[in-house]
Amino acid sequence: MRAADYLQPDFAYGGPEKSASGGPGVALSIYANRAHLRATLREDADAAGMRIVAAAPLADLVTMGEGLAQARLADVVLVDCPQVDAGVLAALARLDLRAAGGATRLIVSTGVEALDDVFACMDQSSPVLLVDPDRAERVLALGRVLATMPSGRVRELSDDDRLMLLRLTEQVGQIAGRIDRLDAGGIPAPLPAVPAAGFSPGQLPDARLVRRIIRQRQLRARFLDNDLFADPAWDMLLDLTASRLEGKRVSVTSLCIASGVPPTTALRWIGQMVDAGLFVRLSDGADKRRAFIDLSEKALQAMARYFTEIALTAPAPI
Repeated sequence: MRAADYLQPDFAYGGPEKSASGGPGVALSIYANRAHLRATLREDADAAGMRIVAAAPLADLVTMGEGLAQARLADVVLVDCPQVDAGVLAALARLDLRAAGGATRLIVSTGVEALDDVFACMDQSSPVLLVDPDRAERVLALGRVLATMPSGRVRELSDDDRLMLLRLTEQVGQIAGRIDRLDAGGIPAPLPAVPAAGFSPGQLPDARLVRRIIRQRQLRARFLDNDLFADPAWDMLLDLTASRLEGKRVSVTSLCIASGVPPTTALRWIGQMVDAGLFVRLSDGADKRRAFIDLSEKALQAMARYFTEIALTAPAPI
């Protein structure tokens, strides 16, 4: 496939080149090996007022090779790669680098087993990552991307859609604000208490205490619907705190599991926490195909202040 063919429409699966709503719409390219998935994505994208300019197997993207660096990208590129190999990872890395230099937004869906590899090779353009998504999750991802497009390029979102898309950002913003206040000393004076053994003021407690708190939080799922208490940001903060104390590095897959929510939801939270300056992404010096997540110094200091504030004398659910 030549670079000049990159945005040629795929007529094999029907559907107009322009959106049914009229006008140019937002240009979308789809790369997926499953024909039924390409057809479904075309249908949903057209309903959103997008213009489909390519719908092709993943191999077409892979064979672009170095030509991808000069290719003209669509406004949004959606890639489905449940399994990956060296060729797919190389194509994703090139696409990520190319998108980072322009206005293209990427949506990439993959499987749990390939998540760490995909996450590690796409660190430039802040793509929307989905893990084994269903149709609704793909539509939501398109909605999130459309919400970031300049006004006039997409249809006006309903109030419900806009609230749904902004809720995650608002929640993480509130967490970041609380941590800023902790750093500024804007918290009430701590109540008199005896620190737990091995726990000095301003320092983190023993890792075993943090792990016990995590287990206590997980215990609720045995008696109550865990969805009622989902708090992925806090669960990930606790897991990263314990791992830092244990001297362990945390992969994105491991952190998704610790969050207690579906991987795609966890990835959105990880992205928001990175943007808020609470998490940092670390590359593996020995293997560039791997990446890890850690607490930022800002978050680490805030967690130490938090544990000092509550001055635990015995493990308790948090």
